[in-house]
Amino acid sequence: MNEMKEPKTTEEVTRQKVAAYCRVSTDEDNQQNSYRTQIAYYKSVIAANPDWEMVAIYADEGLSGTQTKNRTQFNRMIRMCRRGKIDIILCKSISRFARNTVDCLVYVRELKSRGITVIFEKENINTMAVNSEFTLSLYASFAQAESESISKNITWGIEKSFRDGKIRYRLEQTLGYRLGADGKPEIVEEEATHVREIFRMFAEGFSMGQIANRMTELGVVRRCGSAIWSRKNVEMILRNEKYIGQVILQKTFTKDCLTHKRIRNTGQKPQYVYDHAHPAIIDEETFHKVQQEFLRRSQEAEQKKNAALRRKEHTRYALNGLLTCPWCGENYRRVIWKNGDTRYGVWRCGNRLEGGKLRCEKSVSLKETELQKTLYKAFMWKVKEDAENSGEADHFTQVPSDFEDFLDTGMIQKIEVFAKNELRVWFRDGEMKTMG
Repeated sequence: MNEMKEPKTTEEVTRQKVAAYCRVSTDEDNQQNSYRTQIAYYKSVIAANPDWEMVAIYADEGLSGTQTKNRTQFNRMIRMCRRGKIDIILCKSISRFARNTVDCLVYVRELKSRGITVIFEKENINTMAVNSEFTLSLYASFAQAESESISKNITWGIEKSFRDGKIRYRLEQTLGYRLGADGKPEIVEEEATHVREIFRMFAEGFSMGQIANRMTELGVVRRCGSAIWSRKNVEMILRNEKYIGQVILQKTFTKDCLTHKRIRNTGQKPQYVYDHAHPAIIDEETFHKVQQEFLRRSQEAEQKKNAALRRKEHTRYALNGLLTCPWCGENYRRVIWKNGDTRYGVWRCGNRLEGGKLRCEKSVSLKETELQKTLYKAFMWKVKEDAENSGEADHFTQVPSDFEDFLDTGMIQKIEVFAKNELRVWFRDGEMKTMG
């Protein structure tokens, strides 16, 4: 038989579950001391109040207060609030809670709606007070403005160091270099050999895929520890100006101190270029030759792409006047059909397309790919027959290599679509060939 539990005392029922949140913005020694001091302080404050029961001390070290998404302990505390495990949160100041005005108000409002109080000691704000939100929004705005001011000062300091030529090297991912005792790059010859080989192969016409395969075959270990290479790994080396001893500062910058989002600098801010800043692995002539080769290949790829688009457009419109329906006399039109995520071209009788079976009952629809194959076969038959008739049968294979070029010859006058397996192809010399 289970023993009956004694009823809770009034003191146990009314004690409130209290947590504290601490944060320091850097991990320097003096801030670490502040961090430990805050934790010890809140433990003593909560323990000294007989109406309070301590839940936990949540503390984030070395993290910015302008964003909450990366503050692990803060987010853990909010989850506990949503589960009803906390009644009161203590915090030294609004700037410790959040330097982003929007985040601060959003979280405070949510907690208030759940009956959870946040007490900011420095500002003497209790969020359950009637006028707390107005006061809170003012202080939160001040905290955000202070954060933005600090960010501007830091940015100014960084840009000044750029102008003064103070270079801070990060070579963890740069194959071929390591930091020397003087803090400047020095060449790692066994790695530099592979870097030179990559540049040589690309300059001689090898693709980045071929180079990646070669490096993988040789078992060349990248800085991450992997010996598997990709085109992207090769491209990052080929475009890295550090290999000619050059340094470009401020390639990217932080657009917004609240989101901390970094974007590529495409002219919004000055860049600082320093030549001969450290020993070079690649000579400048080879490096610039490789960059020109990048440009040439890019332009060549763009030309091929544009040519393919032109051929595609030509195919669409070239068949418009050729395909006809023998049952109603209307031209066929090209439409796009979808099957899940797949899209493909289909040719249909214009009357059937607009009015259904009432306007053309017997017409059929043709997939563009199948239509192209059938017409190309008809073209090959015609070329071969003409070659045999002219006594040049040995040369009948000298024909256009694809469907688009075949249409350009202008040999076809009309195509009648009798059925999916029956096309009657009329040539301009009067001949007709039935294809199935």
